[in-house]
Amino acid sequence: MLNKVNNNLNFNNRVLRGLILVPTRELVEQVSKSLSEYGRHLKVKHTKIMGGTSRSKQAEVLSGGIDIIVATSGRLLDLNREELIDLSSINFIVLDEADTMLEMGFREEIEEIFSLCSPYRQIVMCSATVSQNIRKLAKEYLREPVTVQINDRRDRVDIIRHEAFKVDVKKKKELVAHILKTTKADQVLLFVNQKDAADAAYEYLKSQGIKIAAIHGDIEYKNRVQAIKDFRSKKIKVLVATDIAARGLDIKELPLVINYTLPESTDEFTHRVGRTGRAGNKGTVITMLTVEDYNHFSKIERNLRLNVKREVHEEFPLKDRQPRQKAMKKKVSLSEKKGFYKKQTQKDKDSEPVKTGAKSKKTTKRDAKRSFRK
Repeated sequence: MLNKVNNNLNFNNRVLRGLILVPTRELVEQVSKSLSEYGRHLKVKHTKIMGGTSRSKQAEVLSGGIDIIVATSGRLLDLNREELIDLSSINFIVLDEADTMLEMGFREEIEEIFSLCSPYRQIVMCSATVSQNIRKLAKEYLREPVTVQINDRRDRVDIIRHEAFKVDVKKKKELVAHILKTTKADQVLLFVNQKDAADAAYEYLKSQGIKIAAIHGDIEYKNRVQAIKDFRSKKIKVLVATDIAARGLDIKELPLVINYTLPESTDEFTHRVGRTGRAGNKGTVITMLTVEDYNHFSKIERNLRLNVKREVHEEFPLKDRQPRQKAMKKKVSLSEKKGFYKKQTQKDKDSEPVKTGAKSKKTTKRDAKRSFRK
């Protein structure tokens, strides 16, 4: 996008050409920063469009001529309805974290934005996982689309070292605190499923003397930005996050991710794991498992073709009632099956009765009462 826009710049009359749509304000900041780095030797101008910032200032910047905008859908449509921005000249569109945008219910807004852009456009959808929702949207709006897959999701997950600890429900927070205090990792991203769980984990771990912050949808934007900034600069050691708040979050050389609660889907697990082990760097993922997590984690393992050893920490022995472990059936190869079939066939033949010339007579109850002369 940067090169194409740069090659067609009109300095006397700058026209909006590129749009990058993202699901969260944090990603607006992150993508905008990346554009500044990648385009530092170009003359392309870009700006941020998102909620929580002054509309008048955004309108002022737009009036001065902009080539590319990085935006959340809500604020972008608000500015368009107020006629502060014209999208009809946009012919390069990128949907970043497309699966997240669709999961969050932004499909109608995305479709409205598409209708406001130039009909002669190129659309790129970027995502770590390709859901059915993305396929439907692509089928409707893309012409002869090409799929560019950098690597298989299992390849990404498989290069990272995985650990899993079985733990009692009441002891889980204590075990996590113990791991955080003893680990050599200077940055840890701790994932939970819900906002109240994030608050609870934050309060407990903070009471244990751990430098920590939390991000989720109910925390003010400026506080979320500050938390991420402190985490990047290593002022804090642990960042507690929900899946949506941390989606697309790029922390350079992040060494450790902890699944405090197991994600609801394999795709979410993939997104979490993808925060570490980036750009060829090593990474570790630790997953906490209580009894109710065992079956679901096994399903995630099957989907990603993983085999993670379940461990029990020596200082946190299990007391919760454990389910019966099913005996693992040994897999039999095709050649072994064929060999068994041949042996069984030969055995059956050897055990067959020897036939004689005389046929045996059938008798009935009535015959048994009769006396026959020899």
